[in-house]
Amino acid sequence: MIRIVKLSFKHEHVDDFKQLFEERKSRIKNFEGCSLLELWQDHHTSSVFYTYSIWQDEDHLEDYRLSALFEDTWFTVKQWFSEKPMAFSADKLMQVC
Repeated sequence: MIRIVKLSFKHEHVDDFKQLFEERKSRIKNFEGCSLLELWQDHHTSSVFYTYSIWQDEDHLEDYRLSALFEDTWFTVKQWFSEKPMAFSADKLMQVC
């Protein structure tokens, strides 16, 4: 299952978010059921980021969302948002090379 989350930050907290993500990325990536974690920054709006992650299934994602790691991270970053986050879940149908 693919999970994409759009995160829009107040400009003064962009560096705070980058630092927090750097500190926690390994723990998130190594959470049971997570096989890929990427952080993208919007090409035109530097205060907008996207997390792209692949999860074994929805249950593993939900376990992460109920974890102390997620709870603490979300408590910290939600104060920095300039807009409500948007999350999308999808399944890959095909890859064209």
